[in-house]
Amino acid sequence: MSGKRPIYLLSRVDKPDSNKIETYLADGGYERARKVITSMEPAAVIEEVKASGLRGRGGAGFPTGLKWSFMPKEPAPGKPHFLAVNADESEPGTCKDRVLMERDPHLLLEGILISSFAIRASRAFIFIRGEYTFAARVLEEAIAEAEKKGFLGRKVFGTDYSLEVMVHRGAGAYICGEETGLMESLEGKRGHPRPKPPFPAGYGLWGYPTTVNNVETICNVPFIMEKGSDWFRSMGTEKSPGNVLFSVSGCVERPRVLERPLGTRVSELIEDCGGVWKGRKLKAFVPGGSSTGFLPAGMADLALDHDSVQKAGTMLGCGSLIVLDDHSSIVTAARILAEFYEDESCGQCSQCREGSGWVVKILRRIEEGRGRTGDLELLESLCEGAMGKTICPFPIAWGTPVLTALKNFRDEFEEAIRSGGAAAERETLEGAR
Repeated sequence: MSGKRPIYLLSRVDKPDSNKIETYLADGGYERARKVITSMEPAAVIEEVKASGLRGRGGAGFPTGLKWSFMPKEPAPGKPHFLAVNADESEPGTCKDRVLMERDPHLLLEGILISSFAIRASRAFIFIRGEYTFAARVLEEAIAEAEKKGFLGRKVFGTDYSLEVMVHRGAGAYICGEETGLMESLEGKRGHPRPKPPFPAGYGLWGYPTTVNNVETICNVPFIMEKGSDWFRSMGTEKSPGNVLFSVSGCVERPRVLERPLGTRVSELIEDCGGVWKGRKLKAFVPGGSSTGFLPAGMADLALDHDSVQKAGTMLGCGSLIVLDDHSSIVTAARILAEFYEDESCGQCSQCREGSGWVVKILRRIEEGRGRTGDLELLESLCEGAMGKTICPFPIAWGTPVLTALKNFRDEFEEAIRSGGAAAERETLEGAR
């Protein structure tokens, strides 16, 4: 990687014993947290993160510093503040947080220290995907190392600030990636999203003020506090500054996690992964995780930043680029994703519980050659009838892939209805999941 592409998030992941605290300390680890906690005020930390323009890396891209500023300025008597770290990385095609947790856990812990200090949190919970057993063990060992050094627990760095950090393993539910579903699960209840308002900063875990941030978001914080907001804004775009981790999967020669500035083009990421596999051509891509839908090959010059992707009719999401080649069926790909989302619906809202099931049934019959006149219009009606009409945004996750597929590849659906089903190389699509 050239000097024009500064690497910081992944700068340590290939070092021997990168997960050990002694290796981290040798690279200057925890000095940024020490400086912040011993010499800065929480409000100043929030202002620096605000000035950096850091946006959440978990999906919605909400400004991180602004989110922190919603927390009460001081904890009220008997009302502690909490930080919940969203490590429930369950979006199909996404694995970038896993790399950070397994190979650089102390970076995450240092980011948690700084972030918790900024919002005056006394306890931080890392809610990790249930299937990430190894990552959970690495984090637990890292927490124990940090506590032994006095970097976590009571009187951090000899100050009056104390922070307890714990790992909570989820049970493998995609819906717990939604912040209020995550909080419900952390409290020991079913992961059913809560209506908003109230928002977590006012009424979060057990009714106390809570901020929820993604793993990658938190990992940016130590670098911002070390190098400053101007340095962070020197990368990416004006409204989407900094680097981001892209999980590139599907029909490419070398699926991998890449660190690139926001605004990097889809075609460049595909090229950096060895191009489309087997000498085939690009047919479609999913720009930011399965919930962001299907865009055609003609849009491969799309810049992957929040504003550009929004103008293209979708969102950047969690930066997971899924590539489909010219042997792939969009009908089959849409059906695969629809089945995933039907299975992951919490069932709380009827529009989602019933609508996702009907979408799967209709896509299956189109794929199998039993499509009917009016099926495409019915699919659109089901998706549009659920999006924005439920407690949480989950219908947007299952509706967007269907609607973008119909918008950009409608002729393929019409052909499947006319000629008796979808033509696809199934191993290509199943392998791209």
